[in-house]
Amino acid sequence: MDPVSAIAWIVAFVVMTVAVTGLTGRIGWSAPVALVLVGAVASFVPGVPRVHLEPDLVLYALLPPLLFAAAIRTSLIDVRARNDSILLMSVALVAFTVFAVGFAAAWIIPGVTIAAGLAFGAVVAPTDAVAVTAVTGKVPLPRRVVTILEGESLLNDATALVALNAAIAAIVSVVTPVEVAGDFVLAVVVGAAVGLAVAFVLTEIRRRLRSAVLDTSLSLVTPFIAFLPAQVLHGSGALAVVVAGLYLGYRSPVVLSAEARVAERLNWKTLQFLLENAVFLFIGLNLAGVLEGVVRSGPGLWPTIGISFAILAVVIASRFAWVFVTMLLYRVGPSRVRERAWSSASSTVVSAAGIRGVVTLAAVFLLPPETPERELLQFLAFVVVLGTLLQALPLPLLIRRVHLPAPNLAQEWTERQMLTVEAKSAGVDRLDEIATEDDEERVIRQLRSSSSWLAEALEHPSPPDHEPASSTFNRLRNGMIEAEREAVLTARREGRYQEAAVQAVLAAIDAEETALRARHPRTIGE
Repeated sequence: MDPVSAIAWIVAFVVMTVAVTGLTGRIGWSAPVALVLVGAVASFVPGVPRVHLEPDLVLYALLPPLLFAAAIRTSLIDVRARNDSILLMSVALVAFTVFAVGFAAAWIIPGVTIAAGLAFGAVVAPTDAVAVTAVTGKVPLPRRVVTILEGESLLNDATALVALNAAIAAIVSVVTPVEVAGDFVLAVVVGAAVGLAVAFVLTEIRRRLRSAVLDTSLSLVTPFIAFLPAQVLHGSGALAVVVAGLYLGYRSPVVLSAEARVAERLNWKTLQFLLENAVFLFIGLNLAGVLEGVVRSGPGLWPTIGISFAILAVVIASRFAWVFVTMLLYRVGPSRVRERAWSSASSTVVSAAGIRGVVTLAAVFLLPPETPERELLQFLAFVVVLGTLLQALPLPLLIRRVHLPAPNLAQEWTERQMLTVEAKSAGVDRLDEIATEDDEERVIRQLRSSSSWLAEALEHPSPPDHEPASSTFNRLRNGMIEAEREAVLTARREGRYQEAAVQAVLAAIDAEETALRARHPRTIGE
């Protein structure tokens, strides 16, 4: 394919991804499922180029930025608060899934050895929290469940890839359990150490940068700076990226400027959207090629269908079994453990949210040519990805049916207002320290007034039949901002000011509107 055609197809690919995602969002469908189906249909259309994902391209080019984008948006505090649950899901559940699916595959699929079965188990073990978010849509999940699912998907990638490497070594050579355990410990220790080292160094560098453009540029290459050295040193590159992302996300308020934080947040949110949804479209586009391999060397149509349903059932059942056994262990343990027990409703939703995605797609192509029934295992990985997506489609209905408590948005909004009052009170105290006799009194009065009105509104709430004062302020101020923006744009059309002045004023208006939206209760959870 010539360069012009390649660029044209890439542009069409991005446009298709945006269009399908936008359309499904409007009509309430699942974007990942729609993208897979669109890609699958397109793979059989004459003229559409045959897509083949190179595993190294996915692992080294797609996986690091996807992990980093999720890590910097994940709260390190929440992860530490739920570390026991996250470890049970991201390490213990992965190991359980590897063995359950691995031995089932070796028993069900003719010709598949235990080593090949364990490798396939490692392929389908990691989950994709971004896909869960896309499927659940606007149905709010409790913070604890969200933290567990996000933390699980961040860390189980590393666990699964380490297990896959061990299984692949068993396919091509002879390994002992001691060697497997040693490789796992080495991968974890080196990956965590490289991630922390990269995070510390970049924190000191970014602390000294004064340009948001330079800071954002460094942020975009951070996942690769962490991933590549860890892989070279036989550590877990995925774990290194996650550790670096969690630490940098936690430290960003004291390291980065406000402009740099806004730019980083928007850029990574955009990249995550494009990469994550692109992968699901790629899954569909690969279907024709994978089917050809299965038809050429598979056991036949009906045996393949039977094997597919059996493997998918084992994948789903193993997650349900592990989660509910874990719930029972929490409930019969010591009092300290019982306090952290999961409810039956939470366990049901967590079990049903085991969607597979990008890592499964990438990992299955890492199986070496010596793997027995390699083409069939690749097809089964696609079946698992699509099957878990379809299995999770009723999640919004399930969440309502089990009466899973939604986040207390009113309480979160009240806490947000109270924290804002504390922050503004600290600002007034600092004003008393830095103001001098030479400063104009009217300026100081204005600063005090703008900082104290919210505290007065909380101390003297509006009557029950009136709109809260803070909501009134937001509503009226938003109306004023709309008029201000219209006035600036009118002045621009009339050519009364230079464009630099117009852009600067519009940026200031946008910043205030963003701040108002951040404090408004309707934006909680966005």
